[in-house]
This record gives sequence, C-alpha cells and structure tokens, in this order.
Amino acid sequence: MINYNELKPGVVFILDGEPYEVLEFSFLRMQQRKPVAQTKIRNIITGKILSRNFQHTDSFQEAEINYKKVKFLFSHRDKFVFCEIKNPSARFELPAETIGDKAKFFKSNLEVEIASFQDKIINVRLPIKMEYKVIEAPPAIRGNTAQGGTKTITLETGAQIQAPLFINEGDIVRVNTQTNEYDERIEKGK
Repeated sequence: MINYNELKPGVVFILDGEPYEVLEFSFLRMQQRKPVAQTKIRNIITGKILSRNFQHTDSFQEAEINYKKVKFLFSHRDKFVFCEIKNPSARFELPAETIGDKAKFFKSNLEVEIASFQDKIINVRLPIKMEYKVIEAPPAIRGNTAQGGTKTITLETGAQIQAPLFINEGDIVRVNTQTNEYDERIEKGK
C-alpha cells in the first residue's frame, strides 16, 4: 500500500480501478488543519491529467505496469499489427483507439514499447525523437516571416508538422514525437 505522502513524481498507483502516474507533488500545511498532498496525476490509459488533493487517511494500491519492446509491422483498416522482436510469428493487433494520435508517426519495423495493466495493453510508447524524410514542403516565399518563419511540411508517414522555412523536400528531419514538433535537420536532401 502507498500512503498519501509517498506519491512522489513517477509513482504509479490505482485510483478508482485505473492506473495513474504522479506528475507533480507538493505538501500543503494550513494552520490548525491536517496536512494535504496536492498532486497532478495522469491517467495512463486515457492520458487525461487531473489535479487532486489527498488527505492523510488516503492510501492506494501500487499499480503493476508491465513494459515490453515490440516491433510495429503495418496498419490495415484501423488495426495496427505488431510482433515480438525475437519471434516475428507471434503477432497481435491493437485497435486505433489504443494507439491514438501517435499513429501518424508509425513506420514499418519501428521498435516501440507497450505497457500492459492486468494483461490488457493500455499504451504504446514511441521513441521520443525519430527521423523522417520530408515528402512535401512548400517553397519558402521571401519576406514571409510574419508567422515566425515556419511552414507546414508533410513527413513520409503522412504527418504534418511546422518546420523552419529552410526545410525542403527530400530532407531528413528529427521530430519530437511527444510534442509533435520539429527538432532539427539531420540531412539535406539532394
């Protein structure tokens, strides 16, 4: 059991039957009142972030989340097919709802990490930074810096992100998959 004062950032616990991860924790003591733990927690299944206060009488069960590396193979009709890294014949499918908006960054043979809770896959984690080829980038128009000098480019997976004006078709760029933002140009296209 986890007491309310052990809810430090990174701790995963069960609240209302679902796993939550602590993002922020602070202790609040007011005059002549019992101390309160103010937290910001994230539901691991839905990704929803909540602010909750916990009293000294609250205690929680620790959530057992199992992580496993798998390889993404392909997607077909809102189903994403994965396999075990060492055993390609052990395939399984996940629905698009489980993947969420991260699906736009999936490419074949990508190694990802799946999180399972009570033998049910609840989340898929991509590497934080990944490299993609730019397949479509409008030309930079001279003097077009009123919006901060960015333009919308299309990556090889079909994802569209904002990038600086100097990025052209054929360039290889690194993208932060958590924030959906351009990070840097790796290789200039020919």
